[in-house]
Formats: sequence, C-alpha cells, structure tokens
Amino acid sequence: MRLERDASVVREEVLQHLTRLVGADVTVTLEIHASLPDGVPGEVERTVKENSRTLHFEHVSFEAD
Repeated sequence: MRLERDASVVREEVLQHLTRLVGADVTVTLEIHASLPDGVPGEVERTVKENSRTLHFEHVSFEAD
C-alpha cells in the first residue's frame, strides 16, 4: 500500500503551504471505497465498523451491489 507515502507527499506538497497562511482552517477528508466480489464476512464488517467509530469516522456503511 502506498497510503503512508502518498499522505506524506500531500502533507509536504499541499498542506504545509495552506496551513502556513494566517487564519487558515484546513480540513483533510479521507474517503475509502472497496469492491469485494464475494462480499464482506460479518466479523470483518463488525471489526471495521468498531474501529471506524473508535477513529471518529463520520460515516461508515457497507452496501451490497
């Protein structure tokens, strides 16, 4: 996964310039989409939802295609 590397690049190349501005109020949003052809096992769904609540995600849902 490239998440750590990419997040670092976003921080260095974008966020640092915005947050240096006087009065800046910067919000970063992370959106996750996953396609799982065989669906999500109940245990995994429960774990992801619980961890997401712990991390204060605003919205978590699982949808069947």
